[in-house]
Amino acid sequence: MNFNIIETKRLFLRRITEDDAQDFFELDSNPKVHLFLGNKPVKTIEESEAMIANILEQYKTNGLGRLAIIEKSTNKFIGWAGLKYEETLRKEFNYYDLGYRLKEQFWGKGFATEAAFASLEYGFKDLKLKEIGAAADINHIASNTILKKIGLQHSGTFTYEDTLCNWYLLQNPDL
Repeated sequence: MNFNIIETKRLFLRRITEDDAQDFFELDSNPKVHLFLGNKPVKTIEESEAMIANILEQYKTNGLGRLAIIEKSTNKFIGWAGLKYEETLRKEFNYYDLGYRLKEQFWGKGFATEAAFASLEYGFKDLKLKEIGAAADINHIASNTILKKIGLQHSGTFTYEDTLCNWYLLQNPDL
């Protein structure tokens, strides 16, 4: 079975598996990674295993979920990206959310932008989604820059857990 769902110039995006637990732990136990995510890094591998179980459940329930980002040249797990059906972030509505999270040593190399753009394209062209949304802490310069760079439109702000966030939206241009 081919787990690669998306291929870009430098990356494969594939389904996440239980075997990714150690990589998830390395990613999410770094306090710098969680600086703009509520400052709640994971402390145990069990927390990472629970995150993976949640993603596997999203695959079953919603037919999509976050994907592992694999660097082609090294075959290394560098983070995750992709779409998920978001039901908790915005209290007033559910939506298809574009997100990404990379290990710190892979920041600033364009991987998040490459994976995010490919995820957006996959959502519109392959999944035929009508609209994709995304949110970023207003102080997270890198994430806000990526969302604008891939074409999402700033559509206001909202507060989540006492944090002011920018809200982005993009309609499928082919529908």
